[in-house]
Amino acid sequence: MTNDDLPIGRRVARWRVRRSMTQQMLADRLRRSKSWVDKVERGVRALDRYSVIQELADVLRVDPEVLLGQQRPTPAGPPDGVDDIRAVLARYDIPQAPAQTMEEVRRQVGYAWLSYQHAHYGQLVRVLPGLLDAVQGARSAEVLVQAYRITSSLLVKLGEVDLGWLAADRAMAAAGDDPVLAATAAISVAQALRASNRDRLALAATLTAANRILPPTTDPTPSRTGDHEVDGPLGDRTTCQRHDHRGEGRGWSEGERAVGGTLLVQAALAAAGCGDARRADELTDRAVGVATNLRGHDDTHRTSFGPIAVDLARVLSAAQRGDADEALHRHSTLVRREAFRRLPAEYRGAYLVDVARAYLQVGDLRGAARALVDADSVAPAEVRCRPLARTVIAEIARANPAPAGVARLATLVGLTR
Repeated sequence: MTNDDLPIGRRVARWRVRRSMTQQMLADRLRRSKSWVDKVERGVRALDRYSVIQELADVLRVDPEVLLGQQRPTPAGPPDGVDDIRAVLARYDIPQAPAQTMEEVRRQVGYAWLSYQHAHYGQLVRVLPGLLDAVQGARSAEVLVQAYRITSSLLVKLGEVDLGWLAADRAMAAAGDDPVLAATAAISVAQALRASNRDRLALAATLTAANRILPPTTDPTPSRTGDHEVDGPLGDRTTCQRHDHRGEGRGWSEGERAVGGTLLVQAALAAAGCGDARRADELTDRAVGVATNLRGHDDTHRTSFGPIAVDLARVLSAAQRGDADEALHRHSTLVRREAFRRLPAEYRGAYLVDVARAYLQVGDLRGAARALVDADSVAPAEVRCRPLARTVIAEIARANPAPAGVARLATLVGLTR
């Protein structure tokens, strides 16, 4: 059995031994029990949280991908298998999937999230058709929403925006009347709409969802008795009924606040895409209020939301509205922060590709090349598989001479100058 074929718990054990650590020493550094470490290494306890795997990797002084056994060369070009995902989404019957326990299905969804967060898009494309069948068979709104969100996010990245929109819409339908699940699905809806240049629709969708998920003190709009006035995408004010069936006086969890904050970030980026800088700043400021009130959470809904996410949104918002100088000034300080390095590889890689575009706006080819090379080192698939990154590479590679790092990337993705 090769190292890549080993269960993750066995890899944790091997690296622990290599670092001359006992189970108790590892447990102490993780602030967990020795029993927890033992169960992880024996495979009794599943490791399906990105934050936990990253914490283990930090203590063991290895890349998280080493623990996942996924350090393989990343081929260039969109991964094969999108047609298989399309075929599953085109089906309206409920498949007779092999009988699986809910725990097994949840574990599959957890590993799919990990594959996405580590930008292993080729692997994810291969597993998604089977996963979508499995979650349909499980008939759980929660796992359905999560699986469709993963599918939507991946398809949008691979340039299949309309198909990604369909998957996001399926997530919204699966959420039903659950306000939390509907809010998480709205994140994917907004991403798909923004990717298809429908920023006004994305702004309306995110504001409506944010009103349902955030506490009244951090709602993005003022309220009236029984109703909420919602800032419309054109600056007008429309009325939307609050459909919160959870009862008055209920507390909002950390995870729900993180979803609400993510919706505000998406709304801010949509507003910037509409050219409404004032609205974008207001929404980002509100997202700051949500982020600063978080005491730290286990990212139940896979948002990666926090103060650093809001700061990165400010950079991208400034770049979208054409203020690349401000964007790059903010960027230069953010990437040196520990909080940035702790974000998932997918998040960092996608951000750096967007920053490369900002450097292009000011004519700084070397800065753009440096951002692309950094993105490739963090999440190769973000650069080698995404059509958007390919466009940026092509533009930089037209320079004479092309920066060395980008010349190499252009060769990898099959571009010629």
